[in-house]
Amino acid sequence: MPKLFGTSGIRGIANRELTAELALKVGLALATKTERGKFLIGRDTRVSGECLENALISGILSAGIDVGKLGIVPTPVLAYLTKKCKFDFGVMITASHNPPKYNGIKIFNRNGIALNMKQAEEIEQIIENKDFKLAEWNEIGECQDASHLVGEYIELITKNVSFEKSWRIVVDPGCGATSTLAPLIFRRLGCEVKAVNAQPDGFFPARSPLPDEESLKPLCRIVHEFKADVGFAYDGDGDRMVAVDEKGNFAPLDQTLALYSAHIIKKEGVGTVVTHVEASMCIDRAVERAGGKVVRTRVGDVSIASAMQEHNAVFGGEPCGAWIHPKYHFCPDGILSSVLLLKMLEERRNRLSQLLEQIPYYPILREKVHCPNTLKDKVMEKVKQEIDPVFPNFKEKLTVDGIRVSLSGGWVLVRPSGTEPLIRITAEAEKANLADEIMRKTLQFVNRIIREAKA
Repeated sequence: MPKLFGTSGIRGIANRELTAELALKVGLALATKTERGKFLIGRDTRVSGECLENALISGILSAGIDVGKLGIVPTPVLAYLTKKCKFDFGVMITASHNPPKYNGIKIFNRNGIALNMKQAEEIEQIIENKDFKLAEWNEIGECQDASHLVGEYIELITKNVSFEKSWRIVVDPGCGATSTLAPLIFRRLGCEVKAVNAQPDGFFPARSPLPDEESLKPLCRIVHEFKADVGFAYDGDGDRMVAVDEKGNFAPLDQTLALYSAHIIKKEGVGTVVTHVEASMCIDRAVERAGGKVVRTRVGDVSIASAMQEHNAVFGGEPCGAWIHPKYHFCPDGILSSVLLLKMLEERRNRLSQLLEQIPYYPILREKVHCPNTLKDKVMEKVKQEIDPVFPNFKEKLTVDGIRVSLSGGWVLVRPSGTEPLIRITAEAEKANLADEIMRKTLQFVNRIIREAKA
């Protein structure tokens, strides 16, 4: 059987790769692991969501497990409520930022943290072996509406954050799962809110569910015309947030993460921030200048959350806008991140554009080299063994996710693609010519290793 779970759970084209039959089996397998208990289910706005939700719930109920049904909610709401309301598992039907034809299944444990690969493999094994547990006819589980629990999440934010003034903001949920909650929460906090693309629609007709610079050009214009203090946009399931400054400029992702990371360190006085191996070194510079330290881990929010717990981190995040705030919970949370970023502006008594000017931009280059999937492990092992002479004066070498070499004034990452026959190379440096040199050396080196592996 092909591997079902990736770093973000199960993903696939709805009714082709991810069918109702598979959703039923996932629900049945997950429930088979649980003696007695209750699961919490949510979904984003995708048109295939209800079909997959019904199938998933049927599988869970047939194993004798009760279900609470949230309906359409952001992923972090499902994750938070799973722990807060003492559910055994939370299951979110979402493909996050992927195009509309995709959907997915992401599972959270009772602590509101997504399953790691070892736990996911246990579910796969049950499905592969068809080792399902079916309840007796009189012990089939019950499904109840749980949408009222969303109020607990609203209170999580409104009872912990308040503003001194009425901020003028624009929110763009992109017709996704934050369409109702994001405007509601900001209004409860006393903000003047202009909401655009805030009608739930699983076809995502207004823009891509991935909030990037290109798709947010209309939002940038609206923020400027509305004379807003800031604009916020979310991805399809609301675990990512990106910002637009008061001038209508897209806020660079790495710099925004660096800015907020340093702010948290200054507030705490000391602490650790977790990010992944591909994030910009501007984060390290900002955090270290504020008195903290950075720990780098594998790409993906599950790895970030795990490392945050291990290192007792005060904050963690990925440049894509998936930020984790451990004071609240351990799932990336777009709405919470935007509220806390706005609170930072209030505490710093400054505008976003001016604060971002304090964070340096470093030239970053990305290249990819074709490498057959069958040779990836061999190639990466040779890269690990032989890269030292290429950069003899390196400062640090990380191997948690590919090979990342820190240099004086820059760094390079060599990392195999998880979905394509490619080796990806990322290089960043203080100066463009240094980034070019690092990339040139690395490309020559990796191409040689691949040629030798093919010979």
